[in-house]
Amino acid sequence: MNLSVNGVDAFVATGGREFDRNLATVILIHGAGFDHSTWALHSRWFAHHGFSVLVPDLPGHGRSAGPALKTIASMADWTAALVSAAGAKKAHLIGHSMGSLIALETAARHPDRVSALSLIGTAATMTVGPDLLKAAEANEQAAIDMVSIWGLGFGAELGGSLAPGLWMHGGAQRVLQHCAPGVLYSDLNACNSYSGALAAAASVTVPTTVILGERDMMTPAKAGKTLAAAIPNARAVVLPGGGHMLMTEQPDELLAALTR
Repeated sequence: MNLSVNGVDAFVATGGREFDRNLATVILIHGAGFDHSTWALHSRWFAHHGFSVLVPDLPGHGRSAGPALKTIASMADWTAALVSAAGAKKAHLIGHSMGSLIALETAARHPDRVSALSLIGTAATMTVGPDLLKAAEANEQAAIDMVSIWGLGFGAELGGSLAPGLWMHGGAQRVLQHCAPGVLYSDLNACNSYSGALAAAASVTVPTTVILGERDMMTPAKAGKTLAAAIPNARAVVLPGGGHMLMTEQPDELLAALTR
């Protein structure tokens, strides 16, 4: 469906079911350079198990109008505005990578809009290497190569998809290649510049689960555990052998961690 958020059209998937504001709401937030398709499997599970689901393309991504927002804080404010635009009171925010920072900052800035947090592939500091930033700023294929190679675990590079005929590495590259020029750089720079995670974490009062990949090369599990320790009463789950893109690498294990 399409919603007007702060006066700008946004595309929001709903997991195959019409959004019902009377049900508990789950919002799934994608990472840098990606879109709602990241959550194709998990959005359908929640939508068919008693939840109303919102899976937005962030501004400037996928089918949503731009421009892309340049800071984690502005994306957090946008997420809170999305809750209001949908007519929901509050939502369980599930975010991956950049999306985890957005979810965390939303809980800190707009606590009345958040009922729970699930932070996937996260860290208190998401430093982006200068070579990746430079390639992304120049809209070079090398940036897409770096994100997809570092983002997927070892098994994914060998094939590894649970769906016959699908290639996780190629699928990630196709989505990133459809990014509008400048969007991947804007996202990566927002992550690199964000320094408020630990302060935001200390203010969180809702139930929180931090889900990490044991072999994540982009947000190592050690860094994710540091963030989890800063969130009062947070639960940390490490998926053995998992890389950064847990939604496609280990969809069943991720779902179990989200719903436990």
